[in-house]
Amino acid sequence: MPLIKSKSTEAFKSNIKAEVKAGKPVKQAVAIAYAQKRAAKKEGGDVRLSVAKGEKLPVSRGAGLTAKGREKVNRATGSNLKPPAPHPKTKSDEARKKSFCARMSGMEGSKYDEKGNLTRKAASLKRWNCPGW
Repeated sequence: MPLIKSKSTEAFKSNIKAEVKAGKPVKQAVAIAYAQKRAAKKEGGDVRLSVAKGEKLPVSRGAGLTAKGREKVNRATGSNLKPPAPHPKTKSDEARKKSFCARMSGMEGSKYDEKGNLTRKAASLKRWNCPGW
């Protein structure tokens, strides 16, 4: 039976039982269960952000995450999100900006929605000061 990749306590206990049943020592089974839990945490598919809670900016202010939102995602997933770099001061920030602009510019979607307002995509490209936006 495959192991469950989840952050829940039930999945953790189930993974330990499955590994012990498969003949592994308890300490090793616990280590494997923790590894599954960490892997699920890094994927971070269940991090929900809200404009109302101040975790992301509204489109009118450039879309994207606030410092509070980046901290929440970093804590939940173990990643290291950084703030936008519209005017990069270092080579690494310059590379991040170039990468972001190329990646987001290639995404499907128009610049404006049905009401004539900027879309989240267009607002973030504008906020990053990407060429052509």
